Amino acid sequence: MDHLDGVNTIWFAGWLIAVAVLFTLGLRLPLMPRLRRLPALAYAGAIVAATLGVAALANVGLVLHDVHVDLTREGVFTPSKQAETVVDRLRQDVKLTYFYQAQDQAGRRAKDMVEVLGRRNPHLHVRTVDPDKQPTVADTYGVRIYNAAVLETDGRRIQVMSTDENQIALGILRVVREQVTTVCFMEGHDEYPMENFEFHTHFEGVASHSHGDSSSALVQMRAHGAGRLRRALESLGYDVRKIIPATLTAIPADCAVVVDVNPRTTYLPGESELLLGYLARGGSALLMYDLGFVLEPRLAAGLASLGVAVEQEVVIDPLDHYSTDPEVVAVPVYEPHPITRSIALTFFPGVRSLTLRPPPPGVTSAPLFRSSTDSYTRQVQAVSERQPGGDVGAAHSTAGQGGAGRRILGAAIEGNWPGMGPAAKPFRLVVVGDGDFASNSFLPYMANSDLALAMVRWLVREERTPSVNVRMPVPPLVLLTKSQMQRIFLEIEVLLPFGVVALGAVVWWRRR
Repeated sequence: MDHLDGVNTIWFAGWLIAVAVLFTLGLRLPLMPRLRRLPALAYAGAIVAATLGVAALANVGLVLHDVHVDLTREGVFTPSKQAETVVDRLRQDVKLTYFYQAQDQAGRRAKDMVEVLGRRNPHLHVRTVDPDKQPTVADTYGVRIYNAAVLETDGRRIQVMSTDENQIALGILRVVREQVTTVCFMEGHDEYPMENFEFHTHFEGVASHSHGDSSSALVQMRAHGAGRLRRALESLGYDVRKIIPATLTAIPADCAVVVDVNPRTTYLPGESELLLGYLARGGSALLMYDLGFVLEPRLAAGLASLGVAVEQEVVIDPLDHYSTDPEVVAVPVYEPHPITRSIALTFFPGVRSLTLRPPPPGVTSAPLFRSSTDSYTRQVQAVSERQPGGDVGAAHSTAGQGGAGRRILGAAIEGNWPGMGPAAKPFRLVVVGDGDFASNSFLPYMANSDLALAMVRWLVREERTPSVNVRMPVPPLVLLTKSQMQRIFLEIEVLLPFGVVALGAVVWWRRR
């Protein structure tokens, strides 16, 4: 029960006290006072008027401060905390009209949820409509489908077709957005395309490739993409488009943030200058540079001027990793930062390390997450340096090994660009040594999507606005940790067969 329901509970307690007072007075006040006829009528009238007045005021207070108590263990009849936060922070009137199907259990629950949300904030005006009983209302709004929410404010209208209150809350965030925020995806260097929505698990590591296809040792699989990330950003109300820096003279000023997901070929010097110039003018960028990417010298020098170095080495973590592969580094604990405020477990297939040096005056840098104390690194050749047709294992052979210790995997930098002066608009930059975690293959799992979206929200300076998790459809999978797989193997492959053998031996011995 949150603060709002706590206040409403006090109102409910006041209603109970008012009812108890009326009941007590009804037992104690004399019904036939020894008064003349006119005073007696006035006495009785005063009692009736006072009783009706107290009862009316108590019930009005109860209706205006309705308390919601959900006694189910799963909280079936309670909206999610994220949806409640979005509604509680509304500062402008939003009209929500929900068209539900009375025969649909999910639709009836969604109707109840939006009504509960509507009682939390007077700025949210909720109306629920059964189109079968009120077809005229549905025709007026142009609704031709059940379980749809129409959201309106300041002349803007959007429609959300869902029975999930989180999706409706996302619609509220979109409809109250007063200006368009554009997220620009860089392309032109074999990045993960933002139009690709296919699902394919593939990443590069020290040992080999996870899918066992040796022919793809040097060729990036086209089934990879960042389409899921794009759709998640669009569901949050961002305008997403792609840019090709090689064809531009400057990165467009309306790009609130530039995102580069796993480029595979080196930038041209002019492209590095475009990106660095954009940041110097107060831009924001999310750079996800995987092991296969070689930084162009001007880009490397620009990052070095901020105190950031992207190392050509893979991080191997025997302690914190996903499944049985120590190259898939898992991060259960994060450094304090607005990006990582509410992030759970994430994992990074084939991640490279970063080095942070003291930044120049006016610039602050902070690590976002690190590997464990048992982790170490190995040098890895870039894709462009490998020999076509060569052995995959040889391509990943190590030129050296770093000692055990925590490695920085992602960093956030902000401030005034060196040499621009204190009056310049501050820039924001996030660098991550992996792009696979944001690809279609891995974005929906664990908290990878939460982390990627939190980075974008911080870069566009919306980290203080309420956030809602974006639900992504994924194939039905059973994801197990190494210890869980070992326990299942022990129970099914060892204990169960030996148990059957032991039971058979006991039966044979008794019948012998």
